[in-house]
Amino acid sequence: MTAIDLAHLQQWQGRQESVTDLIAPAKVEAMAATLDWAHGPAAGDELPRPWHWLYFLPAARQSKISRDGHPERGGFLPPVPLPRRMWASGNVEFLAPLRVGDQATRTSTVQSVTHKRGGTGDLVFVTVAHEIRARDVLAIRETQNLVYREDPDPAAPAPRPVAPPATAEFGRAWVPDPVLLFRYSALTFNGHRIHYDRDYAMGEEGYAGLVVHGPLAATLLLDLVRAELPGVEIAQYDYRAVRPLIDGNTFRVEGCRTDAGLSLWVLDHTGAVTMQATATLRNAG
Repeated sequence: MTAIDLAHLQQWQGRQESVTDLIAPAKVEAMAATLDWAHGPAAGDELPRPWHWLYFLPAARQSKISRDGHPERGGFLPPVPLPRRMWASGNVEFLAPLRVGDQATRTSTVQSVTHKRGGTGDLVFVTVAHEIRARDVLAIRETQNLVYREDPDPAAPAPRPVAPPATAEFGRAWVPDPVLLFRYSALTFNGHRIHYDRDYAMGEEGYAGLVVHGPLAATLLLDLVRAELPGVEIAQYDYRAVRPLIDGNTFRVEGCRTDAGLSLWVLDHTGAVTMQATATLRNAG
């Protein structure tokens, strides 16, 4: 097992980078098609939430890609010497509209690097803060929590399934076939092989199939809100992955209203929650 030199990894705390990108209409149209919309937003329209994840993407050279399809460790993010990296949770504040055709800049800062020893072994948590500005206005403030972990013990028992937090008021079924996962990987320039290389996902990382992207699941929850509650505007969005969501079986995105806003979740084919989320509303339409 690789030793964790936390002091070395914490030298990345405070590291910052800025990336400027065009909120390009072609990518918006492609995302709309992936989500089965008849038409995507046009130039000048507000970018749907959280489609900003399609932009500001790292573009590592092919010679700088690791075996798992991620860029080599180091650079902006610390070189955590654990084999698995997951986008575990996050919080997004939508402060002002991003519009299709905007030139926008995202400034990212490594906020913290922490180490824990859990039941599954070493865990390293890296928290990254982002601020996105367009037209000299702060449009989005976001925190992303990445977790690095050891490969699981094949003999370890599966985590206990979590039940939905409430009775659903609205929901939709999705079929996570390889085409959907490949298209989202392409849109987000995500080379992680667990999302499209079944032999690698099952043989090397021990999953039961291809893994549905956490950001895709989080996006489908807000797309459900858009379809079911037109006129409602999301001011803040918190999401957390609970367990892997695997392709090959229909899953459901569901939600209900609460006193604080919305409770949202993703259920796999067994009825177990794979992602939980809450949304705070700016208005009720």
